[in-house]
Amino acid sequence: MATATASTDANVVWTPHPGSQSLFLSCPFRECLYTGTRGPGKTDALLMDFAQHVGRGLESAWRGLLFREESTQLKEVRAKAQRWFPRIFPGARYIGPPRDMWVFPDGEELLFGHAKRRSDYDKYHGWEIPWIGWEELTNWPDLKLYHLLKSINRSTTPGVPLKIRATCNPYGRGHNAVKAYFIDPAPAGVPFVPSSDEVAEVLSEIGLNLDTGAATSSAESWKCVTLHGHYSENVALMEADPDYPGTIARSAENPEQAKAWLADDWDIVSGGMFDDVWSRERHVMPVFEVPQGWRVHRAHDWGQSKPFSFGWWARANGEAAELPDGRTFCPPRGSLIRVAELYGWDGRNPNVGLRITNSEMGRRAAALEQELFGNRRVYPGPADASIFDDNPGETSPADAFAEHGLKFVPSDKSPGSRVRGWSKMRDMLTRSLESRPEDPGMWVMERCRQFIRTIPTLPRSDKDPDDVDTEAEDHIADETRYMVLHGAATVHITYADSPWG
Repeated sequence: MATATASTDANVVWTPHPGSQSLFLSCPFRECLYTGTRGPGKTDALLMDFAQHVGRGLESAWRGLLFREESTQLKEVRAKAQRWFPRIFPGARYIGPPRDMWVFPDGEELLFGHAKRRSDYDKYHGWEIPWIGWEELTNWPDLKLYHLLKSINRSTTPGVPLKIRATCNPYGRGHNAVKAYFIDPAPAGVPFVPSSDEVAEVLSEIGLNLDTGAATSSAESWKCVTLHGHYSENVALMEADPDYPGTIARSAENPEQAKAWLADDWDIVSGGMFDDVWSRERHVMPVFEVPQGWRVHRAHDWGQSKPFSFGWWARANGEAAELPDGRTFCPPRGSLIRVAELYGWDGRNPNVGLRITNSEMGRRAAALEQELFGNRRVYPGPADASIFDDNPGETSPADAFAEHGLKFVPSDKSPGSRVRGWSKMRDMLTRSLESRPEDPGMWVMERCRQFIRTIPTLPRSDKDPDDVDTEAEDHIADETRYMVLHGAATVHITYADSPWG
């Protein structure tokens, strides 16, 4: 919500709230994320961050481009711009779609754009845009476009500031990516410099390869900072609607969304496919010795530029396991317990792989399997069927893994298998929430950190809500889906006591 000034100066049309809005408009760093609850005025602040440089002598050199995923999502942004710009800048005019832009009296331009996927970058390649804005950044599944479009954040006119500004709240399918890049590196208000490796990764996306020194130098010019806003800063809103927090709480679809909207809580589980059936307290187990009667299977999802995933799963047979604290754990026969994992990501950037060879993947997985299980038999489990493809003159991934003693069987790729797999995962996770489950559930050992990081926030597809967003970090999810569909017999049993013993 925008705030008209209470100043006696009749020429002042808009002024920022003290607090996060003022800090956002005065931020000296090239990148700034304005996250917060609902209601502090993030969208107004985004528009005004561009507008504060209008009429300051930059003329046509001052150009901005404000993004949403879809053109229809820009409706509210257009309305807010229409509310303020003609009053602040007499003579400013809006040109509707397809140009969709504001032109100001001295020649400055603010364009409204939409970009959803990697190919949309090509529409803007070669542009010169010193101000880039991103509205609701967590709506994008990752930050691929955000980073690629840094390439157009430039100006050939001396003295023109270069700024990238974004707003969001924690709830959305891009939660993990935004949290990793903006939230985790430093507390709110504390600037940080991305690592040289991260900058090199970003530059590689636009075809540049810099040595370590150059990458480090580049990083120094890309300082980032995150600012947090709260609805209580918006005095006009709270005076007009004292029950605003209650309204937001009642409109939230689930408790996690309410915490995002009312508390700007970045420790929520957000995303879609499994967040409503996930409980860290119930699903995450301490590491324990797997009973000899439980079969252990290996499963795999392949990736090079994107992460690969090896998972080791134990299937319970009704025999009880002993936990480190002396309790027993006896899940229903057929339950799956994720014992260990090897996830091939770069350790910093969500959904970025290691780009290692198939043979090296196999070597690392075989070494970990030997360390974990020694001479215990590990059964061939499912893997993406594509690893068995034979290309002339090339060793297939399956054959490269087999050279290290790792064998797999093709996963179920029959029609409808994706949706069946997700549905079965949801069923198993739901059963694990019960105190006395009667049918097979799913648990994960605490050392499987990447499963715990990626599964709870995996977003649903916009096109098919029964499927996941394939642009998200879904590699462990795919490997898990293969496993739940692999030779799983549903055995209904009756418990007299809790499986926890």
